[in-house]
Amino acid sequence: MGDELPVERTLQRLQTDGLDRHDAVHAVGSVLAKHMYELMKEGPPSGDPNVEYWAELEQLTAEDWKLSNREHR
Repeated sequence: MGDELPVERTLQRLQTDGLDRHDAVHAVGSVLAKHMYELMKEGPPSGDPNVEYWAELEQLTAEDWKLSNREHR
């Protein structure tokens, strides 16, 4: 689905902002894991469940990922 979804765009942006591909994939995966957890815990929203996920991807920054990665060490 390429350009229709923000995933590839987010991966590229995170790499441009200093993450290597490995960390960029983990950053995107962490957002997906959190989103899936919330869906299982609370159930799907009334609308498209991907809207929140995509919004979180658009807000994800390399700096946020680096900070959260440091906090979990």
